[in-house]
Amino acid sequence: MLKLINTPDSNGGSAVTPSLKELHKVLYGGKRFGNHLDEVWPNLFVGDLSVANDRYALWKLGITHVVNAAHGRTYFLVHCAVGVSRSASLVLAYLMIHQHYALLDAINKVKECRWIFPNKGFLRQLCALDEKLHKSSAQQ
Repeated sequence: MLKLINTPDSNGGSAVTPSLKELHKVLYGGKRFGNHLDEVWPNLFVGDLSVANDRYALWKLGITHVVNAAHGRTYFLVHCAVGVSRSASLVLAYLMIHQHYALLDAINKVKECRWIFPNKGFLRQLCALDEKLHKSSAQQ
Protein backbone atom coordinates (compact mmCIF):
# COMPACT_ATOMS: atom_id res chain seq x y z
CA MET A 1 0.00 0.00 0.00
CA LEU A 2 1.42 3.35 -1.03
CA LYS A 3 1.12 5.82 1.77
CA LEU A 4 2.08 9.45 1.39
CA ILE A 5 3.18 11.15 4.56
CA ASN A 6 1.39 14.37 5.33
CA THR A 7 3.77 16.82 6.91
CA PRO A 8 2.64 20.08 8.45
CA ASP A 9 2.97 23.12 6.23
CA SER A 10 3.86 26.62 7.39
CA ASN A 11 0.23 27.30 8.37
CA GLY A 12 -0.03 24.19 10.53
CA GLY A 13 -2.19 22.38 7.94
CA SER A 14 -1.40 19.22 6.05
CA ALA A 15 0.74 18.93 2.93
CA VAL A 16 -0.62 19.20 -0.60
CA THR A 17 -3.36 16.88 -1.85
CA PRO A 18 -1.90 13.91 -3.79
CA SER A 19 -1.97 14.11 -7.58
CA LEU A 20 -4.36 12.00 -9.65
CA LYS A 21 -1.39 9.86 -10.71
CA GLU A 22 -0.45 9.20 -7.08
CA LEU A 23 -4.06 8.40 -6.22
CA HIS A 24 -4.30 5.96 -9.14
CA LYS A 25 -1.25 4.12 -7.79
CA VAL A 26 -3.01 3.72 -4.46
CA LEU A 27 -6.27 2.65 -6.08
CA TYR A 28 -4.60 0.08 -8.35
CA GLY A 29 -2.92 -1.55 -5.34
CA GLY A 30 -4.50 -4.27 -3.24
CA LYS A 31 -7.33 -6.59 -4.13
CA ARG A 32 -9.16 -6.05 -7.40
CA PHE A 33 -12.41 -7.78 -6.73
CA GLY A 34 -15.41 -6.73 -4.78
CA ASN A 35 -18.12 -8.36 -2.76
CA HIS A 36 -21.72 -7.42 -3.26
CA LEU A 37 -21.59 -5.56 0.05
CA ASP A 38 -18.82 -4.47 2.43
CA GLU A 39 -18.90 -2.59 5.73
CA VAL A 40 -16.32 0.18 5.22
CA TRP A 41 -17.02 2.15 8.40
CA PRO A 42 -19.06 1.12 11.45
CA ASN A 43 -22.64 0.71 10.21
CA LEU A 44 -21.75 2.17 6.80
CA PHE A 45 -21.85 -0.28 3.91
CA VAL A 46 -20.99 0.08 0.23
CA GLY A 47 -22.77 -2.29 -2.08
CA ASP A 48 -23.91 -2.95 -5.59
CA LEU A 49 -27.26 -3.15 -7.31
CA SER A 50 -27.92 -6.80 -6.46
CA VAL A 51 -27.79 -6.34 -2.69
CA ALA A 52 -29.69 -3.06 -2.84
CA ASN A 53 -32.62 -4.99 -4.33
CA ASP A 54 -32.46 -7.77 -1.72
CA ARG A 55 -34.69 -6.49 1.08
CA TYR A 56 -34.23 -9.67 3.12
CA ALA A 57 -30.41 -9.38 3.05
CA LEU A 58 -30.65 -5.69 4.02
CA TRP A 59 -33.03 -6.56 6.88
CA LYS A 60 -30.72 -9.34 8.14
CA LEU A 61 -27.82 -6.86 8.27
CA GLY A 62 -29.92 -4.25 10.06
CA ILE A 63 -29.64 -1.81 7.16
CA THR A 64 -32.50 0.67 7.37
CA HIS A 65 -31.55 3.26 4.75
CA VAL A 66 -30.08 3.04 1.27
CA VAL A 67 -28.51 5.92 -0.64
CA ASN A 68 -28.92 5.35 -4.36
CA ALA A 69 -25.98 6.69 -6.37
CA ALA A 70 -26.90 4.70 -9.48
CA HIS A 71 -27.80 6.44 -12.69
CA GLY A 72 -31.24 5.90 -14.11
CA ARG A 73 -34.74 5.23 -12.92
CA THR A 74 -34.07 2.16 -10.78
CA TYR A 75 -35.31 2.76 -7.24
CA PHE A 76 -33.60 1.19 -4.30
CA LEU A 77 -26.79 2.45 2.62
CA VAL A 78 -24.80 3.58 -0.20
CA HIS A 79 -24.84 1.79 -3.59
CA CYS A 80 -24.38 2.28 -7.29
CA ALA A 81 -24.45 -0.26 -10.11
CA VAL A 82 -21.15 -1.97 -9.17
CA GLY A 83 -20.24 -0.18 -5.93
CA VAL A 84 -16.74 1.01 -6.82
CA SER A 85 -16.97 4.57 -8.19
CA ARG A 86 -20.05 6.68 -7.41
CA SER A 87 -20.90 5.15 -4.06
CA ALA A 88 -17.23 4.97 -3.07
CA SER A 89 -16.85 8.67 -3.87
CA LEU A 90 -19.79 9.54 -1.62
CA VAL A 91 -18.33 7.48 1.23
CA LEU A 92 -14.90 9.09 0.76
CA ALA A 93 -16.47 12.55 0.90
CA TYR A 94 -18.36 11.55 4.06
CA LEU A 95 -15.14 10.39 5.74
CA MET A 96 -13.38 13.59 4.70
CA ILE A 97 -16.12 15.97 5.82
CA HIS A 98 -17.55 14.28 8.90
CA GLN A 99 -14.68 12.11 10.15
CA HIS A 100 -11.92 14.61 9.21
CA TYR A 101 -9.90 12.20 7.07
CA ALA A 102 -7.54 13.47 4.40
CA LEU A 103 -8.39 12.07 0.96
CA LEU A 104 -5.52 9.59 0.87
CA ASP A 105 -6.28 8.39 4.39
CA ALA A 106 -9.97 7.96 3.50
CA ILE A 107 -9.04 5.93 0.41
CA ASN A 108 -6.72 3.71 2.43
CA LYS A 109 -9.40 3.23 5.11
CA VAL A 110 -12.08 2.14 2.63
CA LYS A 111 -9.61 -0.03 0.69
CA GLU A 112 -9.01 -2.04 3.88
CA CYS A 113 -12.52 -3.45 3.37
CA ARG A 114 -13.49 -2.95 -0.27
CA TRP A 115 -11.99 -2.54 -3.70
CA ILE A 116 -12.88 0.92 -4.96
CA PHE A 117 -11.96 2.89 -8.04
CA PRO A 118 -13.58 6.32 -8.36
CA ASN A 119 -13.39 7.65 -11.92
CA LYS A 120 -11.14 10.60 -12.80
CA GLY A 121 -13.96 13.12 -12.59
CA PHE A 122 -14.90 12.02 -9.09
CA LEU A 123 -11.23 11.95 -8.07
CA ARG A 124 -10.81 15.53 -9.27
CA GLN A 125 -13.82 16.59 -7.21
CA LEU A 126 -12.47 14.75 -4.17
CA CYS A 127 -9.07 16.43 -4.62
CA ALA A 128 -10.78 19.81 -4.74
CA LEU A 129 -12.72 18.94 -1.58
CA ASP A 130 -9.50 17.80 0.11
CA GLU A 131 -7.80 21.11 -0.72
CA LYS A 132 -10.83 23.08 0.46
CA LEU A 133 -10.91 21.17 3.75
CA HIS A 134 -7.14 21.65 4.24
CA LYS A 135 -7.53 25.40 3.72
CA SER A 136 -10.46 25.72 6.10
CA SER A 137 -8.72 23.68 8.83
CA ALA A 138 -5.53 25.77 8.41
CA GLN A 139 -7.55 28.97 8.89
CA GLN A 140 -9.08 27.77 12.16
